[in-house]
Amino acid sequence: MKGEDIVSAKEKVNIDWENLRFDYIKTDFRYISRWKDGKWDEGELSEDNMLSISEASTALHYGQQCFEGLKAYRTKDGDIQLFRPDENSKRMAVSCRRLLMPEVPEDKFIEACKRVVKANEQYVPPYGTGATLYLRPFVIGVGHNVGVKPAPEYIFCIFCVPVGPYFKGGLAPVNFNVAEYDRAAPYGTGGVKVGGNYAASLLPHEKAVKAGFADCIYLDPLTHTKIEEVGAANFFGITKDNKFITPQSESILPSITKYSLMHIAKEYLGMEVEERDVLVDKLDEFAEAGACGTAAVITPIGGIEYKGKMHVFFSETEVGPVTHKLYDTLCGIQIGDIEAPKGWIVKVG
Repeated sequence: MKGEDIVSAKEKVNIDWENLRFDYIKTDFRYISRWKDGKWDEGELSEDNMLSISEASTALHYGQQCFEGLKAYRTKDGDIQLFRPDENSKRMAVSCRRLLMPEVPEDKFIEACKRVVKANEQYVPPYGTGATLYLRPFVIGVGHNVGVKPAPEYIFCIFCVPVGPYFKGGLAPVNFNVAEYDRAAPYGTGGVKVGGNYAASLLPHEKAVKAGFADCIYLDPLTHTKIEEVGAANFFGITKDNKFITPQSESILPSITKYSLMHIAKEYLGMEVEERDVLVDKLDEFAEAGACGTAAVITPIGGIEYKGKMHVFFSETEVGPVTHKLYDTLCGIQIGDIEAPKGWIVKVG
């Protein structure tokens, strides 16, 4: 279905915006483009939320697929804007290159995001509700193929879902334990956003939740001494002398939210920023800690259990002041209440 053939729905959707969870809700349109014979087609919007692919698709058997996550925000004056979609496009291109899939050109990626948001405008939550419209772009290998080799065809798709907080309770501290499992192999695919990394995290996550935690902390796969990721999010800590610290490793997914927070900490809050090793046995250097990502935004970490002992940061019940400032500033930029750095915001016309 071509964009010009779509008449945007004017009726209000029946959604309790303020009590949304991070769950799937079928929206009206999604974007689909197919790669065949060395090129992407023009792409179109579709009302069908089901994909029909070959039973021999490499996405099903060999994990040849990657995805992204970004959000659309409603501003106070009713406008809709995307937050740093160019960075999502760049990161998806890195993932595609790692798995020998064709890259989606940046202009095609951003235009597709805008088309999906415009076609589903009625699902963009109102300003002030705390909810957002989450976009899930992905590329999968399809077509008839049995051998371990790149697919003959690919699908690039974007769907969207109105969502609330990723962790129940919104901006409230939650506790984590340290996983006995690795999230990714050394020199593997930990630094790209591919489904296999998340499939490997399902069991550790389930065990953490059953033990009473929100999720688990993954250590570096080579030495098991350094913090790498917090579930499906990046870690940051605020030292007692007010420095913003975040881990550095080739196995960590380069979070767009994390790099945005690094900029905010330095340029908006005047903090010193370091990307370096974070040793799990030296957590007492931090006064506050948090997990960050597109879905989680910022989730304050109340405490981390490691080797049977719980290390508590600022509080298990209250959000630390620096974490709160970072959250307020980031969200203020995303919803248009605070002036954004140049290039961070893309308006959806």
